[in-house]
This record gives sequence, structure tokens and C-alpha cells, in this order.
Amino acid sequence: MRTPHVVVVMGVAGTGKTTIGPLLAARLGVPYAEGDDFHPQANIAKMSAGTPLDDDDRWPWLDAIGDWAHGRAGLGGVVSCSALKRSYRDRLRAAAPRIAFLHLAGDRTLIEDRMAHRHGHFMPTALLDSQFATLQPLEADETGVAVDVTGTPEEITERAAKALDGCPGTQR
Repeated sequence: MRTPHVVVVMGVAGTGKTTIGPLLAARLGVPYAEGDDFHPQANIAKMSAGTPLDDDDRWPWLDAIGDWAHGRAGLGGVVSCSALKRSYRDRLRAAAPRIAFLHLAGDRTLIEDRMAHRHGHFMPTALLDSQFATLQPLEADETGVAVDVTGTPEEITERAAKALDGCPGTQR
């Protein structure tokens, strides 16, 4: 990417947003923000109990991420956020119009295996089906790219950086 966009690293739980986000930020020389840190405690408690969030739970979270992205306009940044629905991405774009999305995508079996082996995260594998059911992939009119999550974090980050560099809407 040649311009200082804010990149939202999106995808279902377990795709590696928290791993790839900081690596991509370091590569781009911009700050990283962990999307989970924007959740109110009530959301974390709900997800920890195995209850999916509804849109009313998500709006304040998305607004907080949008505020961060707006504050980084012209400076660049990377933030993780599932951004599973088009309406969620539209809300983020309303706050920060020059956002670019990096959709980390992989098959359910790979993602479930990764989730089963991670420690200390509040999102249980039981919610994975609801995440895939909610996911609306990027549409042609959205600035962003989808990148497969097979391989090492470094390989995924390299693919992501190259894809973003060639993404229409992220050039000068």
C-alpha cells in the first residue's frame, strides 16, 4: 500500500487476525490496535458463555473501532475486527471512509483446529458455526482483498501485503 490507509483485518474467529494484524502493521510501519480491546466487558462475558453477540451488542464496539480508524485517517494503522457483515463494514466506512479490508479466509476445518489449540481467548469453538453463518464476504464495491490463511504467519502476511499493494482504492 502506498497511501496511509487504515487496514481492518477481518474474518471469522480463529483466522489469525490477532497474529497477522501486528505483523502487517510492522511491515507497513503503522500502529496496530487489537479489536477485542474495544469490546465492552458485557460482550466478552456473553461470548465467553458461548452466546453469540447480536447487532445491538456490536454497534458500540464497531463505533469504537470506527473512532480509532477515523483518528488514524491520513496516518495509517491496522486494526483487527471480525467485520463479518456488510452492514458492519459500512458502519466502519461511515466513520473512516478510506478503510481497506483484509479478509483472512480459510476453510472451517483449518479454523476449528486453530481455535482448539489456542489458549487464553474468550471465543469458544462452539461459536464458529454462527460466525461462518454470519460471514458476508467482501463485495466488488468494497475496498479490500481476501487472503487465504494457509501457511505460516509470515507467509500469510507477505501475501496480504502484496494483495493490498495491488488493491484498487489503496493507491495514490
